[in-house]
Amino acid sequence: MKVMVIGGGIGGLALAQGLRHTGIACDVYERTRERADWLQGYRIHINPAGAAALRNCLSPAGWQAFESGVADDDGGFGFLTDQCTDLLELPAAEINAGGGRHYGVSRIRLREVLLDGLGTVHHGREFTHYASDGDRVTAFFADGTTATADVLVGADGANSRVRAQLLPHAHRADTGVLAVAGKHPLPATALPPVLTTRTNLVVPRGRGSLFTAVWPPDYALWGFHDAAARFPAGLTGMPGDALQQVVLSRLAGWSPAFHRLVSGSDPATVNAIRVRSASPVRPWPTGRVTLLGDAIHNMTPMAGIGANTALRDADLLRVQLTQVPLIPAIATYERRMLDYGFAAVRQSLRNAQRAAHSSGFGRAAFRTTLRLTAAVPPIRRAMARGLGR
Repeated sequence: MKVMVIGGGIGGLALAQGLRHTGIACDVYERTRERADWLQGYRIHINPAGAAALRNCLSPAGWQAFESGVADDDGGFGFLTDQCTDLLELPAAEINAGGGRHYGVSRIRLREVLLDGLGTVHHGREFTHYASDGDRVTAFFADGTTATADVLVGADGANSRVRAQLLPHAHRADTGVLAVAGKHPLPATALPPVLTTRTNLVVPRGRGSLFTAVWPPDYALWGFHDAAARFPAGLTGMPGDALQQVVLSRLAGWSPAFHRLVSGSDPATVNAIRVRSASPVRPWPTGRVTLLGDAIHNMTPMAGIGANTALRDADLLRVQLTQVPLIPAIATYERRMLDYGFAAVRQSLRNAQRAAHSSGFGRAAFRTTLRLTAAVPPIRRAMARGLGR
């Protein structure tokens, strides 16, 4: 059997690595031309479920290479007021008490690990459409070339062309939320330790929400989210320095520490996006074309589980493609993937909506709940273990 994967992102490459070690031939077709074309993006968090899936897809040497290039995500998680005081602190030891290990990894480093040893990645091949003919699928590319395999996997991201053809009714919806994010270089003596040692969610009295994270030794990441209607028109086209000023104006009355975090960031790292999320998709008649990762269950960044869900897809599909009969095996993958994938979509969407649309009463109630949780150790530990899954 031969499989072709459209898209050389995290999920697609993880699947290719996994199939490589099961003896199934697999070719990856990626529109970018060189490895260096992917030199962008923030580091990502790999949770225990994502790590387990990744390990299943990699060879022992590949897993060792991954571990050698990552940092423990061991700073813990905290909820802060807009005055930079603790509402609730969840130490790493309590988060990790549920089992498993958390990792922080550069997207670039992870992709290098996933590319290593894959001699069948074809760069500069922009997918346009596919055609099915019995038990074979042919992919067509913009340069006029074609490729044929037994199974085609669309792993071509949120704007997937494979999905557009397979499921033309599936779409991504604008959540009404807009996010502005940037990076503050480390070390940063002007910032308090709480912003340079752990991940935080700021729960302000007023509108909006701020997320912060640390990727030592390089930078502290921040992301400000609010309803798109509350931002100036044309925000996504503004340069980084102008975006910083917009965010700073929204932080009026907040602790000076947050002002320093935003103003001290490199403007070249500051960008704005309209947050979108995949609409629910019902099971479809299974065939020899299927989907993986953002190509089917694209989600907001407000739960930090998109890459982990894609890795879970890759591991599950890797296993199912070794089963016979083939079509029922792919159907099992699709049924399970839609279940957990869209559960993750719903979770991330809830987080985004709460960040941008919650009322003053709702935020006050949430802060009270966090303070009560901090005061009751068993409840705090249970919440921490929940973050670790």
